[in-house]
Amino acid sequence: MSKWMKNTSVLVMILALIVTMVPNFGIGKANAASLIKDLVIDLNVPQVTREVKDNKITLNPLHVYDDGHFMLAANVTWKSTNKNVATVSQNGEVTLTGHNGKTFIYADDGFYSDRIAILNKGNQTQILVEKEEGSRYDIIGNAIKHMTVEEKVGQMLMPDFRTWNGKNVTAMQPEIAQLVKDYHLGGVILFRENTVTADQATKLVSAYQDASEKYGMLVSVDQEGGIVTRLQTGTDFPGNMALGATRSEAEAEKVGKVIGEELNAIGINMDFGPDMDVNINPDNPVIGVRSFSADPQLVADLGKAYIKGLHESGTASTAKHFPGHGDTATDSHLGLPMVPYDIDRLKKVELYPFQQAMDAGIDAVMTAHVTFPKIDDTKVISEKDGTEISLPATLSYKVLTGLMREDMGFKGVIVTDAMNMGAIVQNFGPVNAAIRAVKAGADILLMPVGIPAVANGLYDAVNSGDISVDRINQSVERIFTLKLKRGILKSEVETSLDAKVANALNVVGSADHKAIEKEVAAKSITLVKNNGVLPLKAAKGDKIAVVGYSGYYVQTLVNEVKKHADNVTYIDTSTKLTTTQLDQIKDAKYIIVGTYTSTVSGRAPSAGQMLMTNQLIETGIPVIAVGIRNPYDVMSYPTVNAYLAQYSFNPASFEASVNTIFGNNNPTGKLPVTIYNQDGSVLYGFGHGLEF
Repeated sequence: MSKWMKNTSVLVMILALIVTMVPNFGIGKANAASLIKDLVIDLNVPQVTREVKDNKITLNPLHVYDDGHFMLAANVTWKSTNKNVATVSQNGEVTLTGHNGKTFIYADDGFYSDRIAILNKGNQTQILVEKEEGSRYDIIGNAIKHMTVEEKVGQMLMPDFRTWNGKNVTAMQPEIAQLVKDYHLGGVILFRENTVTADQATKLVSAYQDASEKYGMLVSVDQEGGIVTRLQTGTDFPGNMALGATRSEAEAEKVGKVIGEELNAIGINMDFGPDMDVNINPDNPVIGVRSFSADPQLVADLGKAYIKGLHESGTASTAKHFPGHGDTATDSHLGLPMVPYDIDRLKKVELYPFQQAMDAGIDAVMTAHVTFPKIDDTKVISEKDGTEISLPATLSYKVLTGLMREDMGFKGVIVTDAMNMGAIVQNFGPVNAAIRAVKAGADILLMPVGIPAVANGLYDAVNSGDISVDRINQSVERIFTLKLKRGILKSEVETSLDAKVANALNVVGSADHKAIEKEVAAKSITLVKNNGVLPLKAAKGDKIAVVGYSGYYVQTLVNEVKKHADNVTYIDTSTKLTTTQLDQIKDAKYIIVGTYTSTVSGRAPSAGQMLMTNQLIETGIPVIAVGIRNPYDVMSYPTVNAYLAQYSFNPASFEASVNTIFGNNNPTGKLPVTIYNQDGSVLYGFGHGLEF
């Protein structure tokens, strides 16, 4: 044997010994038998793009293993060949210096290296990235080739684990961790039951990532702001319609960024927001104040700004509910709504904000469990009662592939709305619905009912040829593209849990974030009516009555009024006052009433809160009404002396409303919707709003 061969044999033996003794040396934790095959800069991967922000762009070094999987590499050295053009930190952050020219950014682990070119052209106005080319960068395709059908299907499943054995899941349960491993789950969605405090939520998210064997998990949440806020901790924004009232893209971007920063600090990497439905129908029971506006352009403009803010934080964004849930009067959690319009009308209204979001680089689009018969008139038989029903968008090839992919050009991830909602599971059954959604073009099945049954149903569909392997591969490629783009990767050396918790506690609900919350609330308050009663000129000792139902957050209204007045009487009621209660307020100087409605019946003239408010108006005492949630309440008590819309029941919005009532906040909000009279005529038009 030659000397070279002897030395080579010795080297191989030494490397094998190191690998055996030190499991994390040069191998992924997921597979102790896999060895590093290459080092690749993530932005060289053809499918990956990333925004330049403040003349900075972040690069991630990836170790590619011989079994196809990839991880965030540790112990990598970075350098720039031309620091006059750009410098690079040792965590891969590239900073443009402002000089025109070209530099190569190198990543090196001592064994493998990669480079990417950064160019600055045109007096600092154009920053370009020149990717390297070659088969080594097809790491997504290579990973997919090595995956089993079970692993691929797992990437497409995103269940929720709100409870386990009757208890809220606030810490990882062994059975849940085993499900993540057994079914190779690619994602999970969290709810309020799971996110009590910043430190607790951070530990739970970290445990989910630990349970994932090869690839980072998409950890998602519906953190829209307003009535759909899943974190029980942190900054509590008024919501999209409040942003619509501000008319401010700058505020929308701030909100998106703060929400993204807080999610990111906890480890949640995907937000199912913003809601980009156009809420034309005042009777909509499921969207309402979740929408920015009834105006498609305003929805598009504010939605894009919100998305930009999310992306600045590194958090993945999702536009929902495609093709549009805004002009419906049925809740798809319970039934199957229909939107009857043709494609021309849809493109002008419902589809317009989604197209704008797609063009702006939205990461994902969530489908609507709504039928659009002018797009897809397919009829199917409901498993619920055997009746003939229309096919909802979530299960429609014509909507997801024909309209969204082919006509509108969307290349990102399509995620279904929750598959456990009544519109889907009752009419189609869990497994049939999952197969239909994948065949229609969905990439991620959100909240499938019964992971084992749905997973096995999809395996069988692929193995039988009912769903092609290529169809599955397309979804996995899009999911991996999203994960790489947003840096959702398992790392060879993870940040310590203590460091993650410390960062979350520092970021979530920070003073700077809470200041933005107050700012947005103050700018959103819309003074819809004022016959001269506002701002209140209450003298010391003047009695102010506050009336409303404490179950509808009116106690918060009372507490805020007490900050401005020393003689406050509170009547807790959701219907007409008794004689005794009327006697308690007959000597009041002013009456402030809070009404809270979310349904058509709740704001009907015959509803308790509406009867109560009109009864108060009849006393002759000046009445100031606050529409706590939907701005439409005034349509049932139009003769009120003054009316404010606050769009939200969060504390900052109550504070802003009361500050406005007492003259400490000059209202600048404009109605983002039209308020109608009971007969359908316009009471207050879109854009209406008074100031002092």
